Amino acid sequence: MSSNTERAVSYILNKYVTEYMDKDVLILNQNTQTREAARLLGRYETDDIIVTNNKKIPVGIVTDEDILTKVSDASVYAEDTKLKEVMSTPLITINEKSTLQDALQKMRDNNIRKLPVLSKKNEIIGMIIQSTIAGAIRNATTTAPRILSTPVKAVLGNLGFVLQFAGVLLLVPAIVATVLEDTTTATGIYLTTVLLLVTGFFLNSYGEKASLNLQQASILVFSSLFLLTLFGTIPYLYVLPSGESSGELFGNAFFSSAAGFTTGGISLFDEPENLPQSFTFFRSYTQLVGGMSFIYLVITAFYPESKLQSMRGFISGRTLHMKELFSTITIIFTIYIIIIAMLLYFFGEKEDIIDNFSLAMSTISTGGFLPSSTILDAMVWQEHIILMGAMILGALPFTFHYAFVRKKFLSPKLGKEVLTYFAILGGATLLFVGISGLEPLDSVFYSVSASTTAGLQQQSLAGFNGGAHSILIILMIIGGCGFSTAGGLKIFRLFHLKNAISMIKNRKKEKVSTQVKKEIISTLIILALFPIIAGITGAHLAEIENVSYQDAFFEAVGIITTGGLSAEVIDFDTDPTTKIVLGFLMIFGRLEIIAIIYIFVPRLS
Repeated sequence: MSSNTERAVSYILNKYVTEYMDKDVLILNQNTQTREAARLLGRYETDDIIVTNNKKIPVGIVTDEDILTKVSDASVYAEDTKLKEVMSTPLITINEKSTLQDALQKMRDNNIRKLPVLSKKNEIIGMIIQSTIAGAIRNATTTAPRILSTPVKAVLGNLGFVLQFAGVLLLVPAIVATVLEDTTTATGIYLTTVLLLVTGFFLNSYGEKASLNLQQASILVFSSLFLLTLFGTIPYLYVLPSGESSGELFGNAFFSSAAGFTTGGISLFDEPENLPQSFTFFRSYTQLVGGMSFIYLVITAFYPESKLQSMRGFISGRTLHMKELFSTITIIFTIYIIIIAMLLYFFGEKEDIIDNFSLAMSTISTGGFLPSSTILDAMVWQEHIILMGAMILGALPFTFHYAFVRKKFLSPKLGKEVLTYFAILGGATLLFVGISGLEPLDSVFYSVSASTTAGLQQQSLAGFNGGAHSILIILMIIGGCGFSTAGGLKIFRLFHLKNAISMIKNRKKEKVSTQVKKEIISTLIILALFPIIAGITGAHLAEIENVSYQDAFFEAVGIITTGGLSAEVIDFDTDPTTKIVLGFLMIFGRLEIIAIIYIFVPRLS
């Protein structure tokens, strides 16, 4: 089979069953007489009947063959025979968000050729038939090649939707800039919004919405972050200092935009308090959009709803539905931001509520960009506690916040990851307090900032002793919990690492599933690449910036982990090519590197 044929078949098999199911399904109550059922079969020209109980729950299936074979020898009593006496049970069904590949697997496992399709309300909405799937595959392999292959069209269709959605979201800071009468910032944001909407519409016209395999999903996530960063450079071009060459101007804008959408948080501006207030709001808003939308995108792309059943342990044993998760988390994070902004206002930051909201958005999204370079210096200890609490909330998994609105608070699996995170944070904080030489509150603040990869800091971290730098570096590389806005390796992968160590010690590879092996390999690759990339980047920065390798390596770790803590190695004078490359490294770090591996080594996925 040629590679084109393989891609076409893979594309078809990853489509939802709802696209190919037969929507004309005859549904009858289990007490319906078989003679009446036979009459309805002929009237509606169908071969199957889905049987429901008195609560309208599907419980079985009856075919025309069942009626003929099971009733023919007792036809004289056909008036008294009911569907529940001849139906096949239990009824094997499939979810509406399942793919054709899922359907074929279930048919093969159960030796059947038809599957009723259930909605999320457990209602029958159609029937998927094996012969229909076979016909779709046959058509895909015999159709003449098109300009765009079907997998490419699937990526373009989904990418178009992402860009249009981002364009709509960016209307919020555009409106804020308009209300504040900052025409320069408003112009840049409106232009970005228009370009996102137009590009999204253009991509939609050439693509189509369809499910993706893991390699295609990785391409989608990378493309989304790259294009958001690229279009996000436009507002920066309006506010960056003039007099620079076009290359320098673009390099500064691309780096700054990447630091926003990836929640990297590193800033080139020495005095961000001199920027327009609406622009600092825009920058913080991009971090919120980048942090939350990235998790939404990853869940949607890598965890289709048909596979989310395995995530029930994260949510107190309940089945997870995406719309419910997304809407709940959006509401919860909005409430968090309002509470944080109000607390900052109450404890002293009463000069401008817009700056409080900007700081709240940056903190909860673990972005780290401050509306003022001196804002932390003037804060009272209560405000430091508020910010630390907000950073920790951002580093906890989305499902942790989701659990707040459920009857059961935490399941054991969720608790294990969160408790491990707090154990690592607590131990590292005690060490850092002892060796950093800083005030205890400042030491705790920097430990939390590093472990959440938020990057909030009150001073340059250049010149710290090696032990203090090492603790912060380790915390940034480990990062927060899975499915959070934090960066780094993520806590759940430490469990994979533990499995790898156990597997090597016990040498019982035959008992390890293929999926577990892939997860372990992915974790080992990520664990190796984070310090390797940081080491190479640090060597380059030490040479071109004429700083110590220790400070340069620390800066590089802050970039690749999107940790944001800085030794102030990178500034406006850094050459533009380096800043563009560093912008890509922030994107790679936000993708946890492994998505890039999936693109080029699909077998690992």
